[in-house]
Amino acid sequence: MPKIAPRTERLRVPREITILLIAAFIIALGFGLIAPILPQYAVSFDVGAAAASIIVSIFAFARLIFAPVAGVLTAKLGEPKIYVTGVSLVAVSTLLCAAVQDYAQLLVARGLGGFGSTMFTISAMALIARLAPDGSRGRISGMYAGAFLLGNVMGPVFGSLLAPFGMRLPFLIYGVALLIAAAVVYFALARKPVKEKLEDSEVAEPSAPVPVLTTREALRSPTFRAAMASGFSYGWLAFGIRTSMIPLFALAVFGEGTGQRVAGISLAIFAVGNGVALTFSGKLTDAIGRKKPVLLGMAILLSSIVLMGYFTSLPAFIIFSILAGFGGGILGPAQQAAVADVIGAGRNGGKALAGFQMATDLGAIIGPLIAGLMADHISYQVALSASGAVCLVGVVTWLFTPTTIKAVDA
Repeated sequence: MPKIAPRTERLRVPREITILLIAAFIIALGFGLIAPILPQYAVSFDVGAAAASIIVSIFAFARLIFAPVAGVLTAKLGEPKIYVTGVSLVAVSTLLCAAVQDYAQLLVARGLGGFGSTMFTISAMALIARLAPDGSRGRISGMYAGAFLLGNVMGPVFGSLLAPFGMRLPFLIYGVALLIAAAVVYFALARKPVKEKLEDSEVAEPSAPVPVLTTREALRSPTFRAAMASGFSYGWLAFGIRTSMIPLFALAVFGEGTGQRVAGISLAIFAVGNGVALTFSGKLTDAIGRKKPVLLGMAILLSSIVLMGYFTSLPAFIIFSILAGFGGGILGPAQQAAVADVIGAGRNGGKALAGFQMATDLGAIIGPLIAGLMADHISYQVALSASGAVCLVGVVTWLFTPTTIKAVDA
């Protein structure tokens, strides 16, 4: 079982992870600008809810098919170089989104961004898993999620101020923000070797190649298999449904003008609930283990998304958005820390993390597609309820997973 850090132990964060926290904030700030308007931007090209949802799904689909390649590249070339390359690709994709003239061009531009996204996501997670102290993985995972959260909170606020200037400007700003993040990591990490963590959490130059853990080897762990199941459910709900269907649902319920504002409020309020949970969820999972926080967080996230479809007043919309974010904030650090436990300290888990990321992206792809078709042909309520039923797989799998987590021997 992973070592638990004493409550009085001062959290020591490696310099490399601190750099990733700064970059994560910059990336999330820009993403927060475009997230509320992306489905509506797609609809502006005269397409329906299902087609607008594909804009979210194509990004995840590109991440899915490129994840194995990103895992191999991370293992061979190292995390910082792949991170910088990935962020740069997303920057180019985002700037192209600002210039597209039709739906097909937007689809291609977002797909390109998916390739870069999986590169920087896997490389960042691999670096955190390799360098985070054993007893502090939950807290560091929470800090990383918190950096994204802070950006996601501030992004929609700035985005609402930019609304009078049209829907293209946020893409331009996000593209520039990504270039800044890539530059920060390049000058801080990519031009020098990443140092290895020693037993006392100090660092020294590596003297031997870093051992690599593959997805096939990681799958020997029941914890890793459970994390893939909950990752699939999390991708379906938190990435797919929340970022594509919820803004469109708000548009359908509250109308053209109000719906756009409510969509932005919903994403911001989700981030508030997420932030409240992140103030304690990292410490919680380091103290009591991974299983209980994963189960609790998934149950709250799932039920909130389903209930949102049946209580369509503005106060209810806000309440369930907060609860969904709260559940995601409990689930995220515990799930990521569980995967890091399986990888173990001092190993490159890029390939194993690629498998985990593929499960999450698969949920983010299938979720909006199926829910979008249901919303077009039946109702949003049925779409959200069906999503909740499917994503029970994440809860059920963890119920039958042992509490003790052991690193897998490669």
